[in-house]
Amino acid sequence: MTLPVTPPSRPLRPIPRLIFASRWLQLPLYLGLILAQAVYVFHFWVELVHLLEAAFGSEPALQALINSIGYKADAPVTHLNETIIMLVVLALIDVVMISNLLIMVIVGGYETFVSRLNLEGHQDQPEWLDHVNASVLKVKLATAIIGISSIHLLKTFINAANYSDKVLIAQTVIHIAFLFSAMAIAYTDRLMSHPPAAPH
Repeated sequence: MTLPVTPPSRPLRPIPRLIFASRWLQLPLYLGLILAQAVYVFHFWVELVHLLEAAFGSEPALQALINSIGYKADAPVTHLNETIIMLVVLALIDVVMISNLLIMVIVGGYETFVSRLNLEGHQDQPEWLDHVNASVLKVKLATAIIGISSIHLLKTFINAANYSDKVLIAQTVIHIAFLFSAMAIAYTDRLMSHPPAAPH
């Protein structure tokens, strides 16, 4: 049995070649996102070190945490309490989720719009990268944004005494808008992937 012969690809004309090569202009953007990821890693460790120092009684570290999370109390805070710990941990989770979002944009966007990463068979290849395309990437990003918004909303309600009703309502409405947007993106992607069958 003879194997089918793949016809050789024709060389691109100058204008199409230039247009196709313009995708590499996105490379500095993805490299910039990698630097942003490094900033988030540094911020995470600064907050974590402050939390550990405050747990061992460091007053400057405690004040740094209180300032970073915007916590206010009627009486001066002299030691860690459950609310401060919870707000700091939620802030750390928020950083991790945003970092996950950055990884999805960097890896998925580069694979989809710039060039193949050739990770087939690699033991650390992300499962979602097998079937990534522009539509799948949009749905995953929308889902990640909802998760990040949920963490922000939870932080706000835990520290609700320091926010006005207007801010609480606005953040809730924005979160609901994110939720409906993600549902609309997922529904549109499903319609495009599985068009309705034609009537017989």
